[in-house]
Parts: sequence; structure tokens; C-alpha cells
Amino acid sequence: MKWISQDIDMFLKEKQYVDTAVLPLLPVSFGDDIKKSVAMTEFISLLSVQLERQFRGRLIMLPGYAYIKSVSEDKLVSSLGEWEAELKSQGFKHIFHLTSDSMWNALEDRLEGGLIWLPSLPLEHMEENYKNSILEDQVKQLLALFVQKWQNGE
Repeated sequence: MKWISQDIDMFLKEKQYVDTAVLPLLPVSFGDDIKKSVAMTEFISLLSVQLERQFRGRLIMLPGYAYIKSVSEDKLVSSLGEWEAELKSQGFKHIFHLTSDSMWNALEDRLEGGLIWLPSLPLEHMEENYKNSILEDQVKQLLALFVQKWQNGE
């Protein structure tokens, strides 16, 4: 379910069946790596839409967590910890962070939720059909990963 009024109505009715929250992590930078941060954000945002479609009714796709790349890692981890605590208190058994920013790989052990890192694909010059095909392939790979993590209780 998406973070929109219509889906939230469904979420409220079916809350006992929705045990997973996905929080996309979206880097923002205005420095030399601005294009890279935009590409990562675009890729994860588009992938999130496809992923939500596949797991509609099982997970809620939260609005992306945009963060400034230059903020200290401790502040970022602390802020995500607040998100995780709130989500746990609301009954979510599984929390996943979806990102293309490799910086999070080094911080994964400091997060309670699971980290799913995917390398960003350059989508800016692709035709829409090809872009959708690539995103669907990525989601197929994620399907197995999510099922595995659910089965392992992560």
C-alpha cells in the first residue's frame, strides 16, 4: 500500500495483515555528486512503486526518507532509529530500508531494520518501455529476497 489516502483506508481496515514497512532512503546532495544522488533517488523511487504493486496488502511503502548526504552518519542512524522505534510501536514486524547509497552498507549493523541495497541503474536516457522492463526485473529479484527475509523472521 502506498502512502495515499485511498490506500491508508484499506490499511486501516486490514492492519492486522500488513506486517511490513518499507522506507526508501533517498540521498540529496548539491555538491559534485548531485547527478549521482539524483540518479539514486530516481531509481529507488521508481523501484519502490513497482515493489509496492507486487506486495500490495502485505506491506506499506512509506514516503521516501530524504537525507542530506553531508549529515553525519551518527545523526542519520539516530534519525532512522526513531523511525524504526515508531514503526515497531505501531506493530510492524518487518522493517526494510531500500537504498542505492552504498554508504548505508557500512551502517547496516547499526540499524534494526533490514537494509536492501541495490546499485543504481542509469535510467535518465532510457526509453520508458525499457526502463519499466529493467525495474520489473529488479523487483523479481527483490521478491525472493523479501520472502526469504520474512521466512527467516528478519
